[in-house]
Amino acid sequence: MSNLITNNVLGADNQQERLVEIGWIVGFVDGEGCFSTGIVQQNDRPGRKGYKLRYQVFYEFAVTQGAKSIDSLEKIHKYFGVGSVVINRRYDNHKEHLYRYIVRKKEDLLNVIIPFFQKYHLQSSKQKDFEKFVQIVSLVDQKRHLEADGLIEILKIAETMNRQKSRQDLIRILRD
Repeated sequence: MSNLITNNVLGADNQQERLVEIGWIVGFVDGEGCFSTGIVQQNDRPGRKGYKLRYQVFYEFAVTQGAKSIDSLEKIHKYFGVGSVVINRRYDNHKEHLYRYIVRKKEDLLNVIIPFFQKYHLQSSKQKDFEKFVQIVSLVDQKRHLEADGLIEILKIAETMNRQKSRQDLIRILRD
């Protein structure tokens, strides 16, 4: 009987620890994470197909920390099991390099990152950026970015995210 009680208690502890870990990740991303999108111009190149509009949609989930806190990024990387931790070397007046946990692969975003944050909501205004990020990744998954009207829709969503950078010049080009 005591073995059964011990197993149940351990199960409860593990579940409680998992909830604490999930809460820590959500809070950490709320403070240090970013869901971002951008548009990259792709010039004509022989043999390269798929960019008939000459623009590529770029999207990523990233969490950034200084070198002293790389263990936090490794913990997030281990939890999700996708993406990578990369160094962003700094040669300015800062004392340490930055590290970034990044996920850019569409399948990893759709199957791991997005479902996690749909289940465990961010508590700051970053939640609205996440929701817009989901719309953009979904539009790309539907291949809407390959048509001018789809790319314009993506640009309109992207310009309302994060720093709200205007994309009107590019929208005008695509309409023409």
